[in-house]
Amino acid sequence: MSEGGPDTARSIVYIVDDDRDLGAAVARLLVRHGHAAEPFLDPAILLSAYADAPAHCVVTDIMMGDLDGFGFADRVREIDPAVAIVFMTAWPTTANAVDSVRRYGGLDYLEKPFDERRLIAAVAEGVAWSRHQRAIRARTAALTARERQVFDLVVLGHSSKVVAHLLGLSIKTVEDHRAAIMAKTGANGLAQLIALAR
Repeated sequence: MSEGGPDTARSIVYIVDDDRDLGAAVARLLVRHGHAAEPFLDPAILLSAYADAPAHCVVTDIMMGDLDGFGFADRVREIDPAVAIVFMTAWPTTANAVDSVRRYGGLDYLEKPFDERRLIAAVAEGVAWSRHQRAIRARTAALTARERQVFDLVVLGHSSKVVAHLLGLSIKTVEDHRAAIMAKTGANGLAQLIALAR
């Protein structure tokens, strides 16, 4: 698998397709466009190693053997909620196109043979989305457990007085936590905190 984590300068993209030639061709195309891309024939093999080498984007076929692309998407999202997923299929249906986005959080649904420009654009969009998600997670990761509780209530629109009541704290303590949250996340107001929570 590719070295480095998903926050290295070169974006990491995995291609999952039980057609060896197609997977290799997609990987070569993405490498030519500056990505570190690697093909996988079997989604189970990628899942077994994914936690040690997460990606920014996964391009996956839908119709595969024991584990289809939708099942794979659910499993990889359990490991890494910040990975973008692009689905591709030789057997497109309207129901699958809708499900790929609404149920499985896919960024795009490409029909084979696919338009190379659309694939490249979808992967670029996925990489940008993933980097943004990882940056947000990094900004909130430094919060203590108590700060996280305060953060979760503040972004729901609760005042410091209500948060203090709900958590059994003084208003002064809640205000201190809010100040620490602002400093750690780099947010400069409630609107930015709410954006971080989404």
